[in-house]
Amino acid sequence: MNATRSTDWIRDRRAWPLAVVGLLLIGSGLAHLFVWGALGGPWEGPVTWRKPILFGISGGMTSLSVGWAWSKLPWRWGDARFAAITAWALLVEVFLIDLQAWRGVASHFNRSTPLDSFLYDLMGVLILWVTLVVVDITVRCFRQPTGLAPDMLLAVRAGLVLLVISCLLGIWVSVNGDLRQTAGLEPERFGVAGVPKFPHGAVIHAIQLLPMLAWVARWAGFSEGRRVRLLAVATAGTALVGTFALVQTLLGRSRFDVTPATGALLAVGGLCLIVPLISIAVVAMMSVLASGSAARR
Repeated sequence: MNATRSTDWIRDRRAWPLAVVGLLLIGSGLAHLFVWGALGGPWEGPVTWRKPILFGISGGMTSLSVGWAWSKLPWRWGDARFAAITAWALLVEVFLIDLQAWRGVASHFNRSTPLDSFLYDLMGVLILWVTLVVVDITVRCFRQPTGLAPDMLLAVRAGLVLLVISCLLGIWVSVNGDLRQTAGLEPERFGVAGVPKFPHGAVIHAIQLLPMLAWVARWAGFSEGRRVRLLAVATAGTALVGTFALVQTLLGRSRFDVTPATGALLAVGGLCLIVPLISIAVVAMMSVLASGSAARR
């Protein structure tokens, strides 16, 4: 796969607005990392530079991935328009989070003023739109031809399903937080010490990890059958880690206040992720060393 062909997807009219917004958001997240370094302040808490940093980088990566996956599907009426709206939704959502950080107020669960409440609700509407679009793309990836190799198709389908789950968990985070806030409880908790955003974040980037594993495995020279097996194991590992995060939260436990059962779940999931990662990394490194040795001869 040469460099030109690997970037052809950006020219797709559904992909380029999401790609542009993705790069802008990643740039914004990195810029806020420097702001945090210069101005200081806490990493955790409702008012922190962490949110512009993480939402910028994470939102940017998601935008790029959704655009890439969309470009693999057959055209459908309205695709270009819906892609542009989705790009704008992601851009505005992260902009509102940045705006609240610069105002020195919380971006989430903030209903202290009519303006803050309106901005928070608007962010919810925008993310709901993005969720519906991702659900549509996911269904289409299962029903329509993509031209992708079996291992990459598995990676994309699994990554999109896990992204949908992450989006739905994000909606649950908001609903749970609003209900708890109304009851006078801390909105970013479930039960005694559960962290609802933990399972949401645990699987959101499978749409980057799994296709990247498939691409590196192919570049390293793995056969198609072996690539599919490695991706299947990595997918299971990602799902198990996500399940661990969800169970921990529903039990009302903090991230790593594990029980023997949830600890075993995390261990198996981690192993299912580490084995494919190490296998692919070792073969890729051997391929690079072999290429360097051949070039010197």
